[in-house]
Amino acid sequence: MSQSLTPERLFASPSLSGPSARSVKYSPDGKRVTFLKARASDQSRFDLWQFDVATGALSMLVDSKLLEPAEVELSEEEKAMRERRRIAGVKGIADYYWGTAETVLIPLGGDLHLVTLGAGGPTTRQLTKTDAFEYDARVSPGGRYVSFVRDGALYAITLATGAEQRISPAAEPDKAISYGVAEFVAQEEMSRYTGYWWSADDRYVAYTRVDERGVDIIPRFDIAAEDVTVIEQRYPRAGRPNAIVDLFVREIGTGAVNEIAWRRKAWGEASDQYLARVHWTGGKNASEPSLVIESVGRDQTERDVSRHAPMTRSTELIYRETAKHWINLSDDFRAKDDAILLTTEKSGYRHILEHRGNTQTPLTSGDWVVSAIAGADGDTVYFTGYKDTPLEKHLYVTSPRARAPKRITSAGTSWNVTMAPDGNSFVGTSSSPTQPPQTGLYRADGSRIAWIEENALDADHPYTPYLQQHTVPEFGTLKAEDGQTLHYSIQKPPGFDPSKRYPVLIEVYGGPGVQNVTRGWGPLSDVFYTQQGYIVFQLDNRGSSNRGKAFEDVIYRRTGGPEVRDQLLGVEWLKQQPFVDPDRIAIQGWSYGGYMTLMTLLQAPPGTFAATVAGAPVTDWSLYDTFYTERYMDTPQLNPDGYKASSVFPYIDALETPLLLVHGMADDNVTFDNTTRLMAALQEKGKVFDVMTYPGQRHGIRGEALQTHLIRTRLAFLERHLTPDAP
Repeated sequence: MSQSLTPERLFASPSLSGPSARSVKYSPDGKRVTFLKARASDQSRFDLWQFDVATGALSMLVDSKLLEPAEVELSEEEKAMRERRRIAGVKGIADYYWGTAETVLIPLGGDLHLVTLGAGGPTTRQLTKTDAFEYDARVSPGGRYVSFVRDGALYAITLATGAEQRISPAAEPDKAISYGVAEFVAQEEMSRYTGYWWSADDRYVAYTRVDERGVDIIPRFDIAAEDVTVIEQRYPRAGRPNAIVDLFVREIGTGAVNEIAWRRKAWGEASDQYLARVHWTGGKNASEPSLVIESVGRDQTERDVSRHAPMTRSTELIYRETAKHWINLSDDFRAKDDAILLTTEKSGYRHILEHRGNTQTPLTSGDWVVSAIAGADGDTVYFTGYKDTPLEKHLYVTSPRARAPKRITSAGTSWNVTMAPDGNSFVGTSSSPTQPPQTGLYRADGSRIAWIEENALDADHPYTPYLQQHTVPEFGTLKAEDGQTLHYSIQKPPGFDPSKRYPVLIEVYGGPGVQNVTRGWGPLSDVFYTQQGYIVFQLDNRGSSNRGKAFEDVIYRRTGGPEVRDQLLGVEWLKQQPFVDPDRIAIQGWSYGGYMTLMTLLQAPPGTFAATVAGAPVTDWSLYDTFYTERYMDTPQLNPDGYKASSVFPYIDALETPLLLVHGMADDNVTFDNTTRLMAALQEKGKVFDVMTYPGQRHGIRGEALQTHLIRTRLAFLERHLTPDAP
């Protein structure tokens, strides 16, 4: 019998999207593929699984419950790290690290466990057992050490002896100085989650010294259900001082330490320069490895890629990229033979560049975007990108001799790919609007060897009872005011009748670095809303990702302007459709989407929307962090008019539409005062609005019960103001 989705079932276990493989990795010898898999009984708890490439055997490698029988209260550092990596809701094994082909390191419960794979099966050795919390742990590339951060300093354990040593100076918390860690903006905005790096031969380790004395302390009230904790968070708001990050290299054998002079004098103060990426080249087969450092200045219009000898002052500039507006960072760095592969947006689209000596050779070009370099084998380079359509990410292959890149993965789906160390195979996870994620092992030509997680929609799949009521989006395009193409999706209710007029729910994000309109398996909450009788509409406005710099750069120094006009263009298109009730259109979003919800509502003509829901919104960019905000807005000192125009506060007199504000009361990203300041300003103006706050929750609302409550709250609010017809 066909069933309709309920809020409770949306977030209950097992996941309606079926089993999926997360954090897919090859073993160093390529003989195993490992991944994290959620339990059917608890989709938030993950265990480590393995797939034997030779035999096709699939088995659980590590049961998280055996290593952590009872849940452990996480340290504040671990909570922050998980929040930055968007894995805050994960229980059990949140991550793992291959060492040698026989060893896997698993941080769990604040301690470290080394799993050794042998003929008789895996054996586990607990490396640490302390009251302190060890985090950011990994096995050194040569397999001789396990390193980790404890109490703001870097440590290493010699696996052969079990001896532990501190390999950085001790932290000085009274002076806000720590070692081997990534500062807040590195984690949150640069996707750099570590502050130390091993050379390939285990000879050296590079580590940061982070001095946050100049960074403002923003008292954050971590409001839980039963208590309030005041956390003095070092949070560098736009226009205010950053942390000073220095870099050192220690030679493990001798203990000698050398400071790496990575900064560029022309960029000014140390607090105005960002250590973006650190790489080692050479080492295993070279007599002396070298450091390659990517750095940007505070205005982020220049990126330097420089090479440094680990124990001398030798420095060589490899590459410099400049941009009129800003530079987007990536993880695209590959050292092969005597060449370096990286990506650049100099052409206006991200493409691959081979740097060899003084020669730079573009390996890709065109009006489309490379997503990431996936691997390299000799002259052959594999990458993911959007060459065929911006709606689908695929794996491609190219070389200096190729006339054009060749697509490897099948069309009609979107892909995430992990290449094997030897480049002869890859693990690919694909999905489409009608097929939840499937993970398989594929040859380099794209032919499938075996399923790792087929996730077939068969009789046993958890979504099968709801399949007949499943709805899929239709895709289309509109033209922005500058002629650029905007992609949208529209998802209609089951049994859609074109002669009827339906209410519409616009789901918006709209910010940089994110793309919502794709041919992939979408959130089932959208299907749920369609089953409640809503049309769900999404539009990727200018400023969003994977469309090139001209598409993104329109928001420079003035967010909440071009993006809003694009969303209102989508609203006007909706109102022209005979099946849309123009008086029953709502908009909702979270984070930048919450900001976009407010800015679109407050700048729209009166009566445009019937209801709005803004979750965890930025309300004034001067309250957000330096690296993200200044990339798009410059500083408040240099762009005061832009900051004023991009704030929601100048527009609040226009509020007449029902508004629901939602925020976690322990949010350490978009801090809670973004919402409380807006609440106070609206109250002063006599504006009536609704509020739902979540004690103890940070930037995301976690857990089955609270996620269920949130969607019920949203739905009840929408129903009060839109009263949709039955589907």
